Amino acid sequence: MPRGRRATSGTGPEGGGGRFYMISVVSKAYGIHPQTLRLYEREGLLKPSRTEGNTRLYSDADLRQLEVILNLTRDLGVNLAGVEIVLNMRRKMEQMQEEVSEFVAWVRQELARAAHEGWQQRLQEALVRLPPGPGAAVVADAKPEGERRPDAR
Repeated sequence: MPRGRRATSGTGPEGGGGRFYMISVVSKAYGIHPQTLRLYEREGLLKPSRTEGNTRLYSDADLRQLEVILNLTRDLGVNLAGVEIVLNMRRKMEQMQEEVSEFVAWVRQELARAAHEGWQQRLQEALVRLPPGPGAAVVADAKPEGERRPDAR
């Protein structure tokens, strides 16, 4: 809400304790026409919940989403198609962040388990030295890609 103002309209449709706001309250608080909010819903940018009487109820999360939309359209001049792309990218980035966090937690868990099981000793026992052979000479004679022999064309 702008400048710390809080619209009041009651609690959620299921009595979940979260704050929900009717379209008239939201439109006045943000200085936009109710038709604009309906347009954002039609375009899939906002998804307010509905009462049994089909009244739109905007949650705090919906208001945060609306603030992003208004920032993009008013302040940055992004059209609604661009807003949709930005919001989809934000969702994908949040999902990727969750996946990365889960992966990091898994790696930490595996490292802790491996340290507990003595993985360093098992790694030393698993390494085998190869005897020098014709393959080792080829690797030692190899030149970096940028360097060529004088006789090569």
